[in-house]
Amino acid sequence: MNELELKYGCNPNQKPSRIFMENGEGLPITVLNGKPGYINFLDALNGWQLVKELKQAAGLPAAASFKHVSPAGAAVGLPLNDIEKQIYWVDESIEMTPLANAYARARGADRMSSFGDFISLSDICDKATALLIKKEVSDGVIAPGYDADALEILKAKKNGSYNVIQIDPAYTPNPVEHKQVYGVTFEQGRNELVIDRALLQNIVTENKEIPDEAAVDLMIALITLKYTQSNSVCYAKGGQAIGIGAGQQSRIHCTRLAGTKADNWFLRQNPKVLGLQFVDHIKRADRDNSIDLYIGEEYEDILAEGTWQKFFKSKPEVFTREEKRAWLNRMSDVALGSDAFFPFGDNIERAHKSGVKYVAQPGGSVRDDNVIETCNKYGMAMCFTGIRLFHH
Repeated sequence: MNELELKYGCNPNQKPSRIFMENGEGLPITVLNGKPGYINFLDALNGWQLVKELKQAAGLPAAASFKHVSPAGAAVGLPLNDIEKQIYWVDESIEMTPLANAYARARGADRMSSFGDFISLSDICDKATALLIKKEVSDGVIAPGYDADALEILKAKKNGSYNVIQIDPAYTPNPVEHKQVYGVTFEQGRNELVIDRALLQNIVTENKEIPDEAAVDLMIALITLKYTQSNSVCYAKGGQAIGIGAGQQSRIHCTRLAGTKADNWFLRQNPKVLGLQFVDHIKRADRDNSIDLYIGEEYEDILAEGTWQKFFKSKPEVFTREEKRAWLNRMSDVALGSDAFFPFGDNIERAHKSGVKYVAQPGGSVRDDNVIETCNKYGMAMCFTGIRLFHH
């Protein structure tokens, strides 16, 4: 099969719609369940590239959570500690595997953005990973294969309509790619850049130390950015992206957006948040939304009389700005990647507030000296990769 007809394109009025191979060869994917749409396939194919490269770079199973052609989360399969299991809502009855750990991290980093995502897995989907996916609101999953019991679990999701795609892991795309805009065809060579430790060798700051764990986090950040709509910035820690800022016209806005997401990831680990007592049988989305409001600046919306009773068994104490800042001051050893150079030191100032210690960016700004000076002020180690990672 070299083409697949779709219901419609990005929007219901955009018909006809299909995916197909111009060279007449067979499609590298097989739909095992459901009827994936145009945006589903965009997310699936971008996500597959990301997790394939993450696994090659880190040597661990990888997972990504995609929404609207940018990742909401990406991670490799490092074990979860008890607090991570709690904030990612991992059922203790599930015997976790490396792939399941990767998915729990990818989905759990930014649960608000991952709602209704498309999942990408680097390895054959096992039962543990399928059991995690079963409980989440998601549009579908792409993987190189599925264990029989995992496939049975996934096929039962969404009353049997859940999208399950299998991709040929040996597929190699044409080195030249095309797309059309307004009837005009664009052509370019595929971005085949390999992101590995060699890109992190040119350390330009006084601090020259980038330990192995930080190097893995920087590679995760850079590979994630390679498939994130530009401008983009990614914060990473502990084998996962913890804050992704995508598609902003200003780089400082990317840094602020991604930094706020990283802050929220860490604030969710505060005892005040871990101790929230939710009403019985609360839906997962309602629980996630209530946490997001509680730790944010609009906390009064969730703590208002007549509102908090819908979500909590008892009214939570206010999580004050001072308490949040004191907690965030404990955040450390965070890695930061940027898809293009930082034009001003203000990006580093903002990154410092979220515990950033390691930075990877292309370099090449006329104000590189100012950016390096700001890193030196905070003892950060920054490398210039010399490579831009724009993605559109």
